[in-house]
Amino acid sequence: MKTFLILGAGTAGTMMANKLAQRLDADEWRIVVVDKDETHYYQPGLLFIPFGIYTPEDVYRPKRNYLPANVEVVFSGIELIEPDLSRVKLEKGGRIIHYDQLIIATGTRIVPEETPGLQDGGGWHQNIFDFYTFKGAVALARHLRRWRGGRLVLNVAEMPIKCPVAPLEFLFLAHAFFHERGLRDKVEIVYATPLPGAFTKPRTAAIMGDMLKERGIAVEAEFMLSEVDNGRQVIASYDGREINYDLLVSIPVHMGSSVIQHSGMGNELHFVPTDRNTLLSKKWPNIWVLGDATDLPSSKAGSVAHFQADVLTENILRHLEGLEPEPKFDGHANCFIESGFGKGFLIDFNYDTEPLPGKFPLPGVGPFDLLKESEANHWGKMMFRWVYWNLLLRGAELPLESQMSMVGKYN
Repeated sequence: MKTFLILGAGTAGTMMANKLAQRLDADEWRIVVVDKDETHYYQPGLLFIPFGIYTPEDVYRPKRNYLPANVEVVFSGIELIEPDLSRVKLEKGGRIIHYDQLIIATGTRIVPEETPGLQDGGGWHQNIFDFYTFKGAVALARHLRRWRGGRLVLNVAEMPIKCPVAPLEFLFLAHAFFHERGLRDKVEIVYATPLPGAFTKPRTAAIMGDMLKERGIAVEAEFMLSEVDNGRQVIASYDGREINYDLLVSIPVHMGSSVIQHSGMGNELHFVPTDRNTLLSKKWPNIWVLGDATDLPSSKAGSVAHFQADVLTENILRHLEGLEPEPKFDGHANCFIESGFGKGFLIDFNYDTEPLPGKFPLPGVGPFDLLKESEANHWGKMMFRWVYWNLLLRGAELPLESQMSMVGKYN
């Protein structure tokens, strides 16, 4: 029997395990999934914990519950991937798994230790917090409940990051949070970003920049973080600029899994070089990569992993039949942006086309507005949690094309 090995049981790996279990011949293939953690976190929900919109219990469930019964699940760290030998060595018991086909879905992680003073300066989870981890989001929620004002600085240390719209959502929700508690006039909010504007795409950046200005949120653009001095409560950039803070919310440097580094399979940030359209590894013909583990210029977001999974499933089946994989992944991303006070945005874009106005998913009908603030977009974001747990993770077919469509959009 042949072995199809999947490394990682996050969003991308779980979707692929379900899709392949439905499509591969069980008499010919055994599917093995390896992950070091037994708990699955709904990562879009971490953003809502600091503001009391979600409780901690709303965002986690056992990973095993979302993987098919006929898939072997191994909870273990990975010591080494040996791609030239088509085998993986696990930390647990030194077990070695030989594979015929491999999917790398090991994701990305924050590495605050990469920035001097960020984690080791005495302020980590005291007056410096992240919200990209469960522990960080819960700690920040506790802090915000008793914080009574000052200068809040949200800093993105370096790109790329997971969910590029999350910093904007945090700023908008923070504005609404303090406003609703009668504290907004006591809180100064500053956004320090390495980007030249509020977002990566120019048209969206202009709209989001105007919204930040309307809400009294200052933007410090092209701020390349060099260090944090928590004694002085200052963040510094390489060009000599400094920003004072009372409360620092950090989105630290992101890197791929350490096992990618140890196995010599990644770039300088430990992301795996991947064909941008087929999702096949650029070096090994039996290794596929998707989700946050890739080095692709697409967003590191759940919607991207979903669109990739649809393309990847078909390409794997073609490959197993001796056919060439089709270059169908176009970088498609579809992201809700919470803007506070029960409203939100929705953007839809790919490698070559930036977000445009229109209606989604039904052209001219919606119900969601593209590049426009609406209550429907907010409820779309809220409903997505149900879709995530009940449909998306389980590999169900959703009425969304993996390739971006221009139908219903206008300039």
